[in-house]
Amino acid sequence: MLNKWFFKNIDNSQLVVFRIFFGLLCFLESVGAIFTGWVKRTLIEPEFTFSFIGFEWLQPLPGNGMYYYYIVMGVFALFIMVGYKYRLSAICFALMWSATYLMQKSAYNNHYYLLMLLSSIMACLPAHRYASIDVKRNPKLRSLSMPQWCRLAIVLQLFIVYTYASVAKLYPDWLNATAIEMFMKGKRDYIIVGELLQQKWLHYVLAYGGILFDGLIVPLLLFKPTRKYAFVASVFFHLFNSFVFQIGIFPYLSLAFTLFFFDPETIRKIFLKKKPIYDSEEVVIPKLRTSFLAIFFFYFIVQIGLPLRHHLIEDDVLWTEEGHRLSWRMMLRTKGSTITYRVKNKDNGKSSIVNLDDYLTNKQKRSAGSKPDVIWQFAQHLKQKFLEKGEDVAVYVDCKISVNGKPYKRLINPKVDIANVEWNTFKHSDWILPSKED
Repeated sequence: MLNKWFFKNIDNSQLVVFRIFFGLLCFLESVGAIFTGWVKRTLIEPEFTFSFIGFEWLQPLPGNGMYYYYIVMGVFALFIMVGYKYRLSAICFALMWSATYLMQKSAYNNHYYLLMLLSSIMACLPAHRYASIDVKRNPKLRSLSMPQWCRLAIVLQLFIVYTYASVAKLYPDWLNATAIEMFMKGKRDYIIVGELLQQKWLHYVLAYGGILFDGLIVPLLLFKPTRKYAFVASVFFHLFNSFVFQIGIFPYLSLAFTLFFFDPETIRKIFLKKKPIYDSEEVVIPKLRTSFLAIFFFYFIVQIGLPLRHHLIEDDVLWTEEGHRLSWRMMLRTKGSTITYRVKNKDNGKSSIVNLDDYLTNKQKRSAGSKPDVIWQFAQHLKQKFLEKGEDVAVYVDCKISVNGKPYKRLINPKVDIANVEWNTFKHSDWILPSKED
């Protein structure tokens, strides 16, 4: 029964059209990062980058190398769009995007993580089997169908993302609209709508609307009687996010996902009018069926389990940030911080305060002022810098943060040499003070 459903061939119009939109949006993201100055601010100007812990070996190319890097990535995205050497292009884009994601955390964004996962999934899908240069060069590749698991992979990934995003919002500062209010304070200067965005009633609409949208959008798109209404709501929701939060291609990528929820016939009539109808129900079981199913289900078990890890770590993830990343905890809080890094020479006992401007960009300073893993990484960096000058130092951090406008409280134990402790990936670090401590 599983084989018959999982490997049944279905019309591939949804995947083919999505490939075109996906490639175009990835191209715009790649070149847009250059022209908006994102590459310069994030990967070229900093003295060093805060990579994901364990990926310190991933560092930006020297000089203007990252400009060329993003140009090459944009070319691969165009190749995905037109279906030229699709498999190779998709793999190369996925690897290059993943590398830029892992080599820096100052511009961390759940959407960047989603694109890393999605580009990896797309590299495994037969999205080039119709309306592609590959088919023109080799007509034997042409196909009107795809295995049903291709659509299932996209829908499952979306369901996980949206569901966790909805559940994460069920906490007091979101439910009383404080978090939304804090976000909107920075939008006061927007033309026409700036004052509207400050209204408390709107904050409640956005807070509870966000919970309902994230929690229900995938089921409502899957259910045919509600599909059109859900699509209209999706258009409004994502265009609002695009205007207010200015988060690049991702609202439009989210709209492109809706292709997988409409009937292939509808997609074909709108986008692929010359494409023949596929009306067979052929089941093609791959030779490595068992291995394929094991990989497929292992991937989604990890995707379901990873966002839950913060429940196994002591204290509130909103405070400690432990287990925050890779968990679809999107736009849940704002943080203010005050921080002082003090280095103490172990030989003569002399101390000095670190001037962050000597080491970090403004964006990096925000991360190094409130995120414990970045604070730990910067302490390691400072120790290494002083060792290069012949000094063995301890690094002490006095950091206070405010979450969602609440009173400032001390985050880091100022008596602990942060440069001399190990980072714990899956358990609580004791030098992060409890959230309830005065």
